[in-house]
Amino acid sequence: MKEEGWRALYKGLVPGLFLVTHGAIQFTTYEELRKFAINYRTDGSEINSITADTSLDSFDYAILGASSKLAAILSTYPFQVIRARLQQRPSTEGIPRYMDSLHVVKDTARFEGVRGFYKGITANVLKNAPAASITFIVYENVLNTLKFRRKD
Repeated sequence: MKEEGWRALYKGLVPGLFLVTHGAIQFTTYEELRKFAINYRTDGSEINSITADTSLDSFDYAILGASSKLAAILSTYPFQVIRARLQQRPSTEGIPRYMDSLHVVKDTARFEGVRGFYKGITANVLKNAPAASITFIVYENVLNTLKFRRKD
């Protein structure tokens, strides 16, 4: 606050609001991929909850989880780059590099092209895809265990 004022506390708010969609994209993609995989495994025959529970294994859940995370990252990563660039500290003279989100978009597109909006994505995917795989393995196995216990 002392160096940049109260507005600095809210830099990146607008792109941050768009990042809220990340989880929705990830879970929607996961569910659609899961339905497709179950349909593929059961040859399109009638699917009941028992068939759906047993047709996929942990490896499948890992692949589906990583794929859905990749889809979410690819669609929302530019907003992370915009937010990060807005939140950069000003130069030693106190002049911020970017004034607002539109300024970031224009300068990034002009000087770096589309690739500029995906800088650092490799490290992000390498960090988050394995975590998403593990998350969905645990999620599906716990869900299946709870369903199994409920039937008994």
